[in-house]
Amino acid sequence: MMTEKVEPSPPDHVHLGDSMQALVYEAPRTMNMQTLDTPKPGPHDAVIAVEYSGICGSELSGFVGESSIRQAPLVFGHEVSGTIAALGNEAAAMGDLRVGQAVTANPLVSCGHCDYCIRGRFQLCPNRLLLGASLPGSNAEFVGVPARSVLVLPENMDLARAATVEPIAFALHAVEVSSVTPSMSALVIGAGAIGLFILQVLAASGVENRFVVERNRDRRALAEAMGCVALEPGDSSLADAVQGATRGSGVDVAFDAVGSPVTRRDCLLALRPGGTLVLVGLHSDETSLPLNLAVRNELTIAGAFAYSPAHFRQGLQWLAEGRVGLRDGVVIDALQNGQSWFERLVSGDPAAKVLLRPGKLHSAASSNR
Repeated sequence: MMTEKVEPSPPDHVHLGDSMQALVYEAPRTMNMQTLDTPKPGPHDAVIAVEYSGICGSELSGFVGESSIRQAPLVFGHEVSGTIAALGNEAAAMGDLRVGQAVTANPLVSCGHCDYCIRGRFQLCPNRLLLGASLPGSNAEFVGVPARSVLVLPENMDLARAATVEPIAFALHAVEVSSVTPSMSALVIGAGAIGLFILQVLAASGVENRFVVERNRDRRALAEAMGCVALEPGDSSLADAVQGATRGSGVDVAFDAVGSPVTRRDCLLALRPGGTLVLVGLHSDETSLPLNLAVRNELTIAGAFAYSPAHFRQGLQWLAEGRVGLRDGVVIDALQNGQSWFERLVSGDPAAKVLLRPGKLHSAASSNR
């Protein structure tokens, strides 16, 4: 009698070890490598062996001690790619994920059952948590996340590119909030990663008249290479420069990707009547704005925070299709050099995106800028 051969089930984890190396924020402007406990997955969780962890501009205020949501000691990092190292029992039983898959993860963890989550506005969940803020982040050899937050990468997608899905998702949401159409004009102040991705999403959405303001020459050049018109106000105001570039009309939509009082005000003053200001940057909390102008010109002021899971999936798809992505301005370096890169970015380094590689303690920095 023949007996059916039963293939062994794949393991739901690899040997993680009890400890790992992580870059820990210890105090303002102070980060050091420490040995921490390796995360272990709960029943519905996954542990990712981190390959790349991006530095986000929103983390710079935390680094200098000016963030209310990032308090020491903390492992920063919420832009991540890597491979699944372990799965909880329930997550493994679902069958959608397996150890060894190349993945990224949505770092914004929402409850899934409040009114906001039910309506699809997961980013407004009052119980939301964020990797690298309220949860240990990806500036480590391993990071634990809910399995439902994990997205499997398309075959052969470069893991370095995959670490940029998070800011792409943010840009998709910001452009959606603006309700911009192809016939409109748009201004973006700040050409960091978020600003550059907003410009790319605008282009992919058919918006041809795109203007950018960026003080850093290298980042400004990246935006110009995307077909944008760079504005340099010089001694005049930005509003005057916009008026000159738009034949006196102003722009339909302005995105502030910096978040300072000056850039928010400049965006508002650059709008034509009926225009929309989308606030993206979180650098400063309070700003004085000419609200009588907003009333008389019927301007719309909207905030854009994070993204929904749908934006995250769309961001991965657009990246895979080549509709968005950074070809230049990206720097890759070892995690142990993270303190130096935070200092450099605070001081104005022109890198559009810095990716740290945990576990690559002796690698040298590489760059495509």
